[in-house]
Amino acid sequence: MNLLLSNDDGIFAQGIRTLANTLAAAGHQVTVVCPDRERSATGHGLTLHKPIRAEVIEGVFAPEVTAWACSGTPADCVKLALSALLDAPPDMVLSGINHGPNLGTDVLYSGTVSAAMEGMIEGIPSIAFSLGSFQSQNFQPGADFAVQLVDQLKAVPLPGPLLLNVNIPAGTTQEIRGSAITRLGVRRYIDLFEKRTDPRGKVYYWLAGEVVEEVSDPLGKGELRSQTGAPGETINLGGETPDLSSLSTDVQAIQHQFITLTPLQYNLTAWQSMAALHQWQKNWQEGQATQLQ
Repeated sequence: MNLLLSNDDGIFAQGIRTLANTLAAAGHQVTVVCPDRERSATGHGLTLHKPIRAEVIEGVFAPEVTAWACSGTPADCVKLALSALLDAPPDMVLSGINHGPNLGTDVLYSGTVSAAMEGMIEGIPSIAFSLGSFQSQNFQPGADFAVQLVDQLKAVPLPGPLLLNVNIPAGTTQEIRGSAITRLGVRRYIDLFEKRTDPRGKVYYWLAGEVVEEVSDPLGKGELRSQTGAPGETINLGGETPDLSSLSTDVQAIQHQFITLTPLQYNLTAWQSMAALHQWQKNWQEGQATQLQ
């Protein structure tokens, strides 16, 4: 397959190097276009008020990988690749492997997820990959899983353009208990701005928030299906498959050493609230009419 890869950790990050080289070794045509420096937590930001520059990078990836470093954001990278750098649209857009998790509400800030989202906006199936630890440097299990997932999606395509947000637990392949389809959980942070003073005596602030992991499922107990088969069934990395009926979110599943696959979309409409909003509008209009009488 013809694959476009990007990230938000930058061109020299170990995660994208491992992913690109592993996919190329598996026989895929791989093009990398990613930021020339770390651009984490940039969300879906675009560069509008200055030029975007891109240059070919050699000696970082395997010889069969074509790589570009871009001065823009992760979303810029994918836009530029699709509009100017590639001769033909890729079969799939992959982002990552990010050094650190993108779970729950993290996806709203993540440059990794936004790069993949840009591919989906253009009608291309896309996947965001993240390693669920900032301490671990073992990206190979995630890259090996990516090869399995890409091969399965080639054999059994998803129904229409879709973004899969994939988080891989830290550890060896043997320590990963399988994979699971999940929905977004809640991952809240206690924001702490440290007040500091620079050498010239001017005050500045440094964001140093602490994550508060999800304790319970805020929407009630939902279904989380174990992945244990081949194309047409599910994906299996081996290991035990316990009862997952009590789990439903990505935050919960990765805590139990499962790779999480969460489908995302860019349409943020709260459909479940539409009926209530229509009723609110009706009540408001009736109240206005009463005041005018």
